[in-house]
Amino acid sequence: MMDLSIVIPLYNEDESLAELHSKIVSCLSDSNLNYEIIFIDDGSKDKSWSVLKKVANNYKNTTALRFLTNYGKSMALCAGFKFAKGSVVVTMDADLQDDPNEIIQLYRIMKNENFDLLSGWKKKRYDSLIFKNIPSKLFNWAARFSSGIKLNDFNCGIKAYKLDVIKEIKLTGGMHRYIPVLAKNLGFDKIGEKVVLHHPRKHGNTKYGADRFIKGFLDLITLSFIERFGKRPMHFFGLFGTIILLTGFIFSIYLGIDKVFINKYGRLITERPEFYIALTSMIIGSQFFLAGFLGEIIYRNKKQFNYKIKEHINLHE
Repeated sequence: MMDLSIVIPLYNEDESLAELHSKIVSCLSDSNLNYEIIFIDDGSKDKSWSVLKKVANNYKNTTALRFLTNYGKSMALCAGFKFAKGSVVVTMDADLQDDPNEIIQLYRIMKNENFDLLSGWKKKRYDSLIFKNIPSKLFNWAARFSSGIKLNDFNCGIKAYKLDVIKEIKLTGGMHRYIPVLAKNLGFDKIGEKVVLHHPRKHGNTKYGADRFIKGFLDLITLSFIERFGKRPMHFFGLFGTIILLTGFIFSIYLGIDKVFINKYGRLITERPEFYIALTSMIIGSQFFLAGFLGEIIYRNKKQFNYKIKEHINLHE
């Protein structure tokens, strides 16, 4: 059985790839581990694929996949997870900011302490304080608060997983940021953290911007909602629909009793504000029920979005 799989998603990292691969091979040369390296080119516009072809053609334990277009990091990880065979799977970024020497340490901790997931923590970072470090701290605080998982760096690129974990996790959108939360929701709750080295970026520009920070928080809200109600939308929409409908019926009954028994010759019902409250409540309540019903139908018939692989080298399914 394969001991270790290293999954590396990338986008426009042609200047880093050869050096990264060389460092990984060097770090693992004395480990006696049976390992594989899987690069996923997420539709790069530079010469990344040309570099990967040279590397993969020279190393049979290196697999290179090329997407038809840019699908995002979550889809790239999905592809890597699909083809990974190692009992331990390590993910890392391709920009040389993650230290390849951490791979063997993560592997040993996973084996010795039997973690389901071991996340890196870049305690000392070499990024912009205002545009990355502070937003990252806010993001991690929100993720800890909402998930109950005591991690300091949810979005750290270098992580280690049991093979069972990555085969069960389904990633969409930007949910790669919340893999620990997804793992916990699936019952893989033995999650640890290790301080890892972080290096300044040597080549190119960071892919992180203000839009990713905003999207990260929106994804966190989405994940929290889906965790509670995603599998049964009617539980959410039906609850609110019931409350609003009951409010409308109570006002309707009150108006009826008042008109028939109390103020027979008072104002017309349609001249009273309570009538419009009752009418609006019943309409909105019915719409909530309809939304829950449609949500149930969509969930039961949904199809998983998939990626398209344009080229591959040394791929063994």
